[in-house]
Parts: sequence; C-alpha cells; structure tokens
Amino acid sequence: MYLKMNTKKILIKFSFIFLLLLSLTSFVFSSETGNVNDYVDQLEEIINSSSAYSAFQTSMLLKSAQSLIDAGISYEDTEEIIENSVDNSLNAYNIKKVFDVILEAQEEGLPSESLINKVNEGFAKNVDDNVIIAVVSTKAENLKKASEILNEAGTDGLEINGGDELLQILASSLENDVPENSLSWLIKSAASEGKSIQEISEISEEFSNLSLMAADIGLTPEEISLNFEEAISAEENLEDIFAYIQNSLESETSNNQLAGEGRIPTISESDSISPSSSTGSPAVEIGSMPTQESGEAPSASPADSEPTPSPADEESSPPEN
Repeated sequence: MYLKMNTKKILIKFSFIFLLLLSLTSFVFSSETGNVNDYVDQLEEIINSSSAYSAFQTSMLLKSAQSLIDAGISYEDTEEIIENSVDNSLNAYNIKKVFDVILEAQEEGLPSESLINKVNEGFAKNVDDNVIIAVVSTKAENLKKASEILNEAGTDGLEINGGDELLQILASSLENDVPENSLSWLIKSAASEGKSIQEISEISEEFSNLSLMAADIGLTPEEISLNFEEAISAEENLEDIFAYIQNSLESETSNNQLAGEGRIPTISESDSISPSSSTGSPAVEIGSMPTQESGEAPSASPADSEPTPSPADEESSPPEN
C-alpha cells in the first residue's frame, strides 16, 4: 500500500515536470517564431520605403532574409544589408545573390561574418553591386578552399589548432594568389613542427608578398605555382625557400627589363647566358683567326708589304756586259 502511494506520487511528479518542460519549449518556440515574424515585418517596412522593388521582389527578399535569420545570421546583420541595399538602390536580384552566398557559407560552417563585413564595406565605398557580388563570391570560395586545406591536413592525422582565425589567414593568402599546394605544405609543416598561429600568419604573409611581387612582374598563377613548387622542392628551411623565390623573381624582372630594351643580358647580368649568344660580333676563341668584318679591306701582312717590280722596270734594265 505504501509502495503504491510512493509510485503514484513519483508518476505525478514526473508528469508535472514533463508538462512543465513541454510548456516551456512551446513558449520558447512561439516566442522565437513571434520574433522572426516581427523581424520580417520590420524588414518589409524598410524595403517598402523604396519604390524600386515590386511586390514579387519584396516577397523574394523577405524569404531570403528569413532564411538567413533561421540559419543563425543575426537580425542586425540582415537588417544592415537590407538598409544599405535600399539606400544604394541595389538591384533586388543582386541582393538575393549576396544573401545566397552568405547563406551557403553559413550552412557549410564557414565564418560568414567576414563576408557580411565585405558587403557593407563595398556599400560604404559606393562600389558597383556587380563588383560586390564578385568580391564576396570569391572570398566565400577562398574560405571554402582554406577549409578543404585544413580538413586535408586533419585527415593526414595532424592536429590543427586556430579555427576560424587560421581559416581567415589562409583565405587571405588565397586572395593574394598564393598557390593552394604551397599553403597545404605550409599547414602540414607548421602542424608537424608545432608552430603557433602567429608564426603561421607571418609565413603566410611572406608567401602573399612574394606572390604579389610575382603577379606584378607579369607571372601567371600557373607560373607562380611552379616557381613556389620548385623552391619548396629545392630547399628545406623557410629562409632558403623564400630566398630562392626572391632570387627567381629578381632574375625574371631583370630579364624582362632587358628584353624590353631589345638586348640580351651580358655575362655580368645573367650567368645563364653564354657570351656566344650575344648579338654583337661573334666571340673569338683563343688561337683562332679573327673573322673579317664585311665591307672592310683585308689588312696587309708583313710578308705582303714589299713592292714587286713591274714588267716595265724589268724591260728597261740594260743587259750586263
């Protein structure tokens, strides 16, 4: 009898707790739903403040904005993009493209904050909307590639620390045309050697500087990648790798300058070009006869300097008695 009463009390208590949790969950859900609806209403007012958007376009933008908020993008960030877009009379379909890029990055677990900042930076500088879309799309793609580099290193059993900060460092290097394989090598080397985020950042920045230098002298991304690969294969430590790349770029710059002047480097300007390849007079080896220049009379030798008697002189000589 006592046991039955205790069991009944326990069941009542658990039922009460379950109903309380269910009520709280329903309250939180309805509260969040109410908040989202309020957010959408506020965004609609912002869009309708401009006559540039049709009813269809307004509905389309509100759906995209709600998807961003549902995915975890803050209302404040979403509102700022909408406001800036309306203020700059941005094409509705281009606004949606921006939202789509941010949403995809968010869903893939990439740091979307940097994309949002880039969008608002473009608005602040009155950049053309097509340029904004191109820049944000490229940045998102570089974040994705950087994530793949880190995942590859993790798959190889290396412990990668740094999270979003390291991801941003790699993405910035990719924006500066640093080859993916060079960054992959960097991350694997840094992880195996236990380098800090600060050290990785400095190394990545140096790769970026050299990559920008290579682009400035006209090297294509493929040529830059090949140059970096050769350096990494030829040298072991970072200092020598960077010195190898630097020397290669300086040599390329020198050759480009000389080619622009219409001449080939001399032996003092490039150790890879032999004297015989220059465009002046042909080189003369020791012990060989000099080549006669065209248009010049041959010089007389000592043996040819004595005059020979003419036939008239021979005839006028009297016979000896």
